[in-house]
Amino acid sequence: MPSILIVDDEPNIRRMVGALLGSEGFEVHEAPDGAAGLAKAIETDPDLVLLDLMMPNPTDGLDLLEKLRERAPDLPVVMMSGRAGLADAVKATRLGAVNFLEKPLTPEGVLLAISSALELRQARRERSALRADLGLAGQLVGTSQAMDSVRAMIARVAPSDARVLVHGESGTGKELVAAAIHAQSPRRDKPFVRVNCAAIPRDLVESEMFGHERGAFTGATERRIGRFELAHTGTLLLDEVGELSPEAQAKLLRAIEAREIERVGGGRNIRVDVRVIAATNRDLTKEVREGRFREDLYFRLNVIPMSVPPLREHPGDIPDLVLHFAMIHKRRSGQPAPAWSDEAVQALARYRWPGNVRELANIVERLGILHAGRTITADDVREVLPALDVATAAPASLPDAARLDVGLSDQLDEYERLLIQRALEAANGVVAEAARRLQTDRPNLYRRMRRLGIGGVE
Repeated sequence: MPSILIVDDEPNIRRMVGALLGSEGFEVHEAPDGAAGLAKAIETDPDLVLLDLMMPNPTDGLDLLEKLRERAPDLPVVMMSGRAGLADAVKATRLGAVNFLEKPLTPEGVLLAISSALELRQARRERSALRADLGLAGQLVGTSQAMDSVRAMIARVAPSDARVLVHGESGTGKELVAAAIHAQSPRRDKPFVRVNCAAIPRDLVESEMFGHERGAFTGATERRIGRFELAHTGTLLLDEVGELSPEAQAKLLRAIEAREIERVGGGRNIRVDVRVIAATNRDLTKEVREGRFREDLYFRLNVIPMSVPPLREHPGDIPDLVLHFAMIHKRRSGQPAPAWSDEAVQALARYRWPGNVRELANIVERLGILHAGRTITADDVREVLPALDVATAAPASLPDAARLDVGLSDQLDEYERLLIQRALEAANGVVAEAARRLQTDRPNLYRRMRRLGIGGVE
């Protein structure tokens, strides 16, 4: 369970709040003044601090808040006070306090503030982990004209608050582009919150986006803060926005237009100040024409469209990307980094990369594990690429491809069967992943598999 540090010069407050938090399963530490609070924070590395504003000098609440922010910028601090004025509350907020509780405290108020602050901390950690995993901290790898154009576009749109729609194939780095826009914006020091619209169960979209009150539905045992509230004053990335259901699209449209949300089971509107960036690998103009995506929502999101090029359109960046991902793997694993021969890099550059930069990162990691500390050759690369190279299979390699005594329909069926089987092998039998590799949707692939008698589909 998370650990919480209570810093207050009133023993009764420390005792009562500590008992409440202990009964909820939190690990509790306490300190009676600012100096002891700083020492305890360094010693215990808490997940959250409950800090009294009015404590005896020389280190009062605001002094300690400032020191905590210097040492641990992502550590959430909730201020408490019974005698503070508006000026004190404003100053505490400017110094980085995430909430302000007035005494006398209530159990519900304390637990709600802690829940919100811990969710904010988790969002900050996810943001830091994303940047660390990508190893970029808002920077894009590559010196090609295509990547220079992306960087130039980011520099133009980042200072504004305009909504951006980032589109591109799966694995091209749309999420990284969104993070770079946030990192170069005036909101850079505020939350960057991502929600994967494709991963949310349909009946939980509203709760995930806007939060819910305790008892709002079966299983809602406590209040939950939604992604819009977590991103307040910062940036919200709606990844795979094209996967939202029509009902969810309508609720998202209202939140964007009204700049306010209502928690599920709640009775009041909550104002939110959020910059929205949406990302998709779908052709949303086609989705609008075919009635699967709301036209009004599309226009709201598509204030500034941005396109991220597929890797096959800038293969000259592959050598830089290979070195980049090799260093990331070395840092994560501690294994000695392999050397890359020129022939190995050239073999990678000749591949069409249907999975784009994400696929390249996976291949570099795989080869780094298999050949740690030695030189990777072109043969090593070819050992891991052919099974994945579905889209570029040469017709001459197909069984009976050169026969003229077999009907065209039969040969096309045979070619299609081979492509689907290779895609399924490369995707370890996962139909959704095979559909992505073949650039089609899952229902269509199921229909083709059924017609061709593949995989036991009935």
